Amino acid sequence: MSNPIYVTQSVLPELSEFIPYLEQIWENKILTNGGPLHQQLEQELCEYLGVDYISLFNNGTIALVTALQALDLKEGEVITTPYTFLATAHAIVWNNLTPVFVDIDPVTSNIDPKKVEQAITDDTVAILPVHCYGIPCNVAALQALATKHKLKLVYDAAHAFGIECNNQSLLNYGDLSTISFHATKVFNTFEGGAIVCHSAEMKQRIDQLKNFGIVNETTVNDISLNGKLSEVHAALGLLQLKTIDQTLQAREEVDRCYRELLADVVGVHCIQRLNLEKDNYAYFPIVISELYPLSRDELFEKLKQHNVFARKYFYPLMTELSVYQQYESDTPNAKLLSEQVLCLPMYPNLEVNNIQRIVQVIKGGIKE
Repeated sequence: MSNPIYVTQSVLPELSEFIPYLEQIWENKILTNGGPLHQQLEQELCEYLGVDYISLFNNGTIALVTALQALDLKEGEVITTPYTFLATAHAIVWNNLTPVFVDIDPVTSNIDPKKVEQAITDDTVAILPVHCYGIPCNVAALQALATKHKLKLVYDAAHAFGIECNNQSLLNYGDLSTISFHATKVFNTFEGGAIVCHSAEMKQRIDQLKNFGIVNETTVNDISLNGKLSEVHAALGLLQLKTIDQTLQAREEVDRCYRELLADVVGVHCIQRLNLEKDNYAYFPIVISELYPLSRDELFEKLKQHNVFARKYFYPLMTELSVYQQYESDTPNAKLLSEQVLCLPMYPNLEVNNIQRIVQVIKGGIKE
């Protein structure tokens, strides 16, 4: 059998390039708590991403939990999408807030602003959209709603590293945006994440919250978590930034190759990415319609039989999980997409012959 092709493969620098950073950490004897490499990475990320303030975290989930806490949302409802990863909804519940799930736009896979507006009540305190697959939400419509109803707007931008639209970073929209630097992401620090904010005062608050709420040696203003990123993780991030543009270019080539090879496959639709100033090609989702001879699940299994490991991303919906069934709502577009979507392997060094192998399995997808 051919070698396995997994849905993603983490980008890593040469080990020889990483060792000098480790030697620097050993020499400094500073391992965490905002050390010199941590500070350097924050500065370089601000410059690369085109944002004013960024706070690094040990993972994207803690960043999201902290973002909601930083906005002093004590109680109420937060409108979000059911078509997302667990962390989005978990962060709401961790803050003792109530998630309200509304439907998505079937074209973009992002939350539908019209459905958001219909769900706003006197108890609504915030909107938490997701830039799904790195495809930007309708930021103008969502900001208009947030302004009109005096709501906080926090973006789960886990997939949106490096994306630019309307001549600026996508991370600059909303009150706060959170990013994930997990090993599977476009930019990774093994594990990691960040919050992007718009003022020095908010950054100071976020930095205190990610350190147990400690203000100084004798003052603690909040009951919060430990979200600090270590120097080792920051070192990897600094190395990753050196080659991030080449990484994004390679991802674009994989995306282009898939689209060309799948263009004539009846019943397979490649989700379209928007025309952006800068994209990151974070995922390659396809939609399997009733015109294709196999169901999504049958194709998933067929790929697996050929040692190709795709992912049903996102399935099941949040509201279909036992822990969130109490928040169930009518979201037919999200439900249909969750039953039809399949994310194909996508990473910078995915070779053309392997893309061709994957597509050949899809083109041979007939019931046996």
